[in-house]
Amino acid sequence: MTSFTSAASGQGEGFHAPTIADFFPPAILFEGTIFEFNRLQLVRILATIVLLTIFVIAARRAQLVPGRFQNVIEMILGFVRVNVVEEIMGKDRAKRFVPMITTIFVTILAFNLTGVIPGLNLAGTSVAGVALLLALWVFVAYWAAGIRQHGFLGYLKANLFPPGVPAPIYIILAPIELLQLLIIRPASLIIRLVANMVAGHIMLVLCFAATNYLVVEAAPAMKGLGILTFAGGFAITLFEVFVAALQAYIFALLATVYINMSIEEEH
Repeated sequence: MTSFTSAASGQGEGFHAPTIADFFPPAILFEGTIFEFNRLQLVRILATIVLLTIFVIAARRAQLVPGRFQNVIEMILGFVRVNVVEEIMGKDRAKRFVPMITTIFVTILAFNLTGVIPGLNLAGTSVAGVALLLALWVFVAYWAAGIRQHGFLGYLKANLFPPGVPAPIYIILAPIELLQLLIIRPASLIIRLVANMVAGHIMLVLCFAATNYLVVEAAPAMKGLGILTFAGGFAITLFEVFVAALQAYIFALLATVYINMSIEEEH
């Protein structure tokens, strides 16, 4: 039973709104152990398998004159390379970080899109685990890039004590900048992504659960409203596809910005 239908139980039980439990489905295997396996983890594994399969096929079938499938893959890869990484870092600096940012983008896009795929109906990024891991990767990357560029003390000095600021202001500014380096930047990546995926899932469940209730259980005079809720659910589904791509883009963009800020001479 998917999340869309689980929010509306069996006949005669009335309308059931979505709850936080939708994001923590019951175990499929190994319940109560550290190896517990649930539907959310299954969704992530399936999305990963599909994603890897697509790129393996694209790599093996690459041709000098690309077909439609290769064109789509190259368009995605080119978009991340040119419109995200090179646009922010420049071509010379971008080369080192293109593989990382591309991996982040396509992973988040694939995991986000599982929220609108029938039979899955739950975004792999709707719980913070994936976003946390990717944010930690970005965290390590911008610290490593900054230390490599400036040295450890030079990196801290460049970020905590930016030039052109009156000395007394550093008392306030330095702790804020340190907090930004350690917490605010990673948290901005995690919270933005998870919050959008959670909100989208809740809206979809509300629409389709209401449709199920109105069509199956409601009084005859109210059944026609099910058409409206279904249309609303369909519209939100299309919007969620857009949001899935947008959030992947924003995460990749911010990751690139944070890394670039670490290697710039002045901030």
